[in-house]
Parts: sequence; structure tokens; C-alpha cells
Amino acid sequence: MTVSTISSRKIGFSTALIALIIGAIAMGASPVFVRQAEIGPFASAFWRVAIALPILAVWAAWEIKKSGKKFSLNITMAVALSGVFFAGDLTFWHLAIVNTTMANATLLSCLAPAWVLLFSRAFIGEEVSFNAIIGMAVCLIGAALLVGTSFQLNPERLWGDIYGIITSFFFGLYFLAVRVARRHMGGGELIFNSTLVTAAIMAIIATASGNEFLPTTIAGYSALLSLGILSHAGGQGLLALAIGSLSAAFSSLVIFIEAIVAAFFGWLIFAEILTTGQLLGGGLILAGIWWARPRVSSKK
Repeated sequence: MTVSTISSRKIGFSTALIALIIGAIAMGASPVFVRQAEIGPFASAFWRVAIALPILAVWAAWEIKKSGKKFSLNITMAVALSGVFFAGDLTFWHLAIVNTTMANATLLSCLAPAWVLLFSRAFIGEEVSFNAIIGMAVCLIGAALLVGTSFQLNPERLWGDIYGIITSFFFGLYFLAVRVARRHMGGGELIFNSTLVTAAIMAIIATASGNEFLPTTIAGYSALLSLGILSHAGGQGLLALAIGSLSAAFSSLVIFIEAIVAAFFGWLIFAEILTTGQLLGGGLILAGIWWARPRVSSKK
């Protein structure tokens, strides 16, 4: 594969940044849809990826046809790992929600960028800038303020907190795998093949868990459709598109935007109170992401 072919799969920095932000907003709304889905958490995780597959297949087919190739499955090692890591993220995220407080689960899952920064150079050969490290530190402080005093350490919820940390580990590895896979294929082809792997794993986990598999009301079905179309096809799809042009370290900071969006929807839909400290935390997250952004040199 030529360098020009690989680079043609990239998009401009501004477009990638916009795609990343919109994708974060779509992914940040997922807890709302999970709450309204009326079925078990593992079943909702399965439907999240399964419902997205037809849309992602159309995107992948269009993208592959545009490149002059024939549509076929293309599950490389990096793609397979991204699917496995995302299944791990979904599984342990739901275990964390069930076994600890939502605040603890949210804050601990925000450790994902730390794993990305730690492993970027060793695993995928990408240097991490000092600005990215400072930006992540500011984001973590902002996330702590956003969660507020709701975060509590309790021995009875120890396993739930551990699940939250494991969630962050899997999500961090997911970013690294997606970044590598995007070096050799387009965003649509990647996210379709990766989602196939995740759907197969989540089908097994959801079946073994004994979760109710289907909702009983129109509202429940609407929530599942929103979860699949908006949060996964839209959110994860835009992330896969953006990460072809942005580093894994910077892209991983998207999880902090998800925390802001989740807090906003909690206030808007569930009447959850936002304190001054939480608003300050949201501001720090945005400031940290802005500080960590790649600097585009004006030199030619």
C-alpha cells in the first residue's frame, strides 16, 4: 500500500476535531439511553452494537467502493483487538455501574487517557507531547470536580471501583488499537469490522447473563435505536474517522467530553443538580483539551 493511499484516508485537522467533538456528544448521551432501554445492561450493550451494524455496513461499502475495491470482511489483528477491547470496555463499564456508584464509575473510567499516554510510545510508536500530559492532568482535576462530593471510597464497593479501573484500561487499549487500524483502512471499514467482533462477544455475554433481551414498550425500543444509531454508529463512527488524523493521546481525551455531556443530560432530563464546582470542573476539562490540542505549525 502506498503512502498516498494511506494518507488519502485522513481528513483535515479542523474536520477531525469537529468529528471528535460531535462523536463525544453522541457517546456521552449513551447513559440516558441505557437507563431508558428497559432491559439488562449486557443486553443493551449487545443491541447498541448490533443495531449499528447495518448503518456501518452501508458506510463501509461506500468507502470501499470509492477506493476501487470489492466489499469484504477485513478483520486484521488491530481491528480484532479493537473489537475485543471495546467489548471489554462495555462489559466492565456495566459491571462498575451495578457494583459501585455512578460517580465512582464515571471518574475511574476517565483514567483511560492515562493508559493511552503511558502506552502510546511503546505500543504504537507515537510520542506524547508535554502539552498532552499537562492537558490530561487538568482534565482529570476537572473530572474530579465534575463528579464532586458524590465520589466515595467504600470497602463494600471495592470490586465495583476495580471494575471502573478495568473499564478505563480496556477503553485506553481500544484507542491504541483503533489508531493502528486507521493507518491501513478507512474509518467506515474499520468501525464496521470492529463492531462485528464486539457484537459477537456481547451476544455471548448477554446470553450467559440471563438479561431480558427485548424491551416491552415503544420507549424502550426507541432508546435502543438511539443507542445504536446515535451513540455507536454516530459516536464511535466519528471517533474512528477522527482518529485517523489525530493522535491516540489527544483523541482519548474525548472521554472527558463524554463526562460533561452525561452531566448535562442528567441535569436536562433527570433534573440532577449541577453545582458551581461541577461547572468549574466542566470548564477545566474544556481548557485541558484545548491545551492538549496538537499545534499546527505555520511554517512551510
